Amino acid sequence: MKRRHFLPLLALAPLPTFAVGSLDAAQTRLRSAIDEVLAIALKAKDRASLMAQIGVVLERHISFAVMTRRAVCPGWRQFSPAQQSQAIASFSRLIIRSYGNKFTIGEKPQIDYKSAAATGEGRVDVSTTTTYHGAKYKVVYRLEEAESWRTTDVVIEGVSMVANYRSQLDPVFKRGGADAVIKSLETSAAKSE
Repeated sequence: MKRRHFLPLLALAPLPTFAVGSLDAAQTRLRSAIDEVLAIALKAKDRASLMAQIGVVLERHISFAVMTRRAVCPGWRQFSPAQQSQAIASFSRLIIRSYGNKFTIGEKPQIDYKSAAATGEGRVDVSTTTTYHGAKYKVVYRLEEAESWRTTDVVIEGVSMVANYRSQLDPVFKRGGADAVIKSLETSAAKSE
């Protein structure tokens, strides 16, 4: 008898607003990006062409503006628009170089896609296991609908790339402000070349 009274209440409960299609859209976007990068890494003639080509793909599939803002946070609001642009450009170069340096031309890692899960309104995490050079890595890609399902963070073995950079850049900002952060990013990007 109690069940009969409970059933009408279910009809009044709000339906989840996150569509399954969103999970598919995020995972499809990520697979497309990874497939493009792997195809480049397999066929690149040399390291310079690998970096140039990967950079174009990553610029299209990663929201470097969001990643930079979150990595610098909370000091980001104190950056001028010109400083923000400089920081984004340097952070992008650093990430592209760091990522590209992980590849051996002609070798392809094995990537197993585990699941896509909604982590909030308009946010999806796609879990993968990457096997490369005999080692396995758990990698979670965080994508956001507001960024057209571009990647806004990467979590490798439980460590968020954005949080990791934030822990490095926050003390730099507190000591020297926006200019110190930009200089730190430019120095790190130059070292990765």
